[in-house]
Amino acid sequence: MDIDEVLPAIEESEEQPPALEAFIPGTHVLGKDEILEPDDSVYIMRHSMDVTWSCLSFDVLRDSLGDERQRYPATAYVVAGTQADQASENELSVFKMSSLHRTRTGGDDEEEEEEEEEEEEDLDEDPVLEFRSVPHNGGVNRVRVQPLPPSAPLPPVSQPYYTATWADTGKVHIWDIRPLLESIDTPGYSWDKSRTNKPTFTINSHGRAEGFAMDWAASGGANPSALRLLTGDIHSKIYLTTSTPSGFNALTQPFASHTSSVEDIQWSPSEPTVFASCSADRSIQIWDVRSRGRRSVTGIKPAHKKDVNVISWNRNTSYLLLSGGDDGAIRVWDLRNVSKTGSPGDVPSPVAAFTWHSAPITSIEWHPTEDSIFAASGADDQVTLWDLGVEQDDEEVGAPMNETPEGGREVPAQLLFIHQGQRDIKEIHWHPQIPGAVISTALDGFNIFKTISV
Repeated sequence: MDIDEVLPAIEESEEQPPALEAFIPGTHVLGKDEILEPDDSVYIMRHSMDVTWSCLSFDVLRDSLGDERQRYPATAYVVAGTQADQASENELSVFKMSSLHRTRTGGDDEEEEEEEEEEEEDLDEDPVLEFRSVPHNGGVNRVRVQPLPPSAPLPPVSQPYYTATWADTGKVHIWDIRPLLESIDTPGYSWDKSRTNKPTFTINSHGRAEGFAMDWAASGGANPSALRLLTGDIHSKIYLTTSTPSGFNALTQPFASHTSSVEDIQWSPSEPTVFASCSADRSIQIWDVRSRGRRSVTGIKPAHKKDVNVISWNRNTSYLLLSGGDDGAIRVWDLRNVSKTGSPGDVPSPVAAFTWHSAPITSIEWHPTEDSIFAASGADDQVTLWDLGVEQDDEEVGAPMNETPEGGREVPAQLLFIHQGQRDIKEIHWHPQIPGAVISTALDGFNIFKTISV
């Protein structure tokens, strides 16, 4: 070819790449070869971690790294129990999630962050998951860690840090996991197996009836170190276990007003003798441990059209209670509207109700410091973040929250965020020391994320 020959200009195609579209469950359906890709521009942090055996339940552990943490990479500690194929292979594990870096979006903000964090440029962006485990007889239905006073440091290794497990054998075990935490942070530390590898105490009150409902509370008042643990089983019974200077004491008389499986329990954040429970009998019951006969003092029935699976008591506005049911509905109750048992009055209406999820609600929890924000998870593989403080636009006032327009699905104004990508999500928790961070467990492991919305 002659070097002076001029090649014709290449015409630029006027076709633009297809615009990215948000996937809205219930409106869009994935094609045969399509997969969901996360939009990292809406995440401040997002990590996935696989585990050997899936965990049905977990709880967030207190650490000594400080409150209101904003710096990255972040670190979080959780305790979880497994659902292994064989009962003898189950474990109770303490996990340390570290190297939780900020999500990189490739924009100008990232360049500014890299300049500010030059010392961290060479760090691996993948999270690190470490764990220490002890054997656990039977699958773990639920795990709950003892409460510690707000902003209190982690107890020294010489003092216990208790975690309770609801086993599918019908037993509730109380473990001292403080040495496991020490081992995961201190190279060469070897824990005393007689202290940690066996339960400190086992509750046999439920016989062979397994359960899921469980919640701790600190007694407060004259004896702030005393602990109380409530456990509810599939045979509708709730038992109270208390701590004493010499150990634990399981009380033998059950609380009995439900007529079916007790699914969840929550102590009142403001009244130390009051607790709430929900059940497959479609009710929410409110109890006072001082009441004679161990019967509920008030309740809501029916609270849902089907089983009530989970509840959460607002720690900042103590008259608000959340519930999630098998019907996929989320409801917010004002307990000031609930009449005492035996008093005349209609079943109260929820102050807010949402039917966004298309499958049973599996977990629900108020934000630890923001009284209008909560998170929920469902068997439809969604984790949703909500803010009751968001109001509808003027033109939407008077219209049903979940009205479905032609060709699409109305997104409630209060729905801030939908997190997807996990299969069979079982439980979610906010991290109380990392504002806005949410941890979820599912069939395919853990997710930890923080969005730009909360």
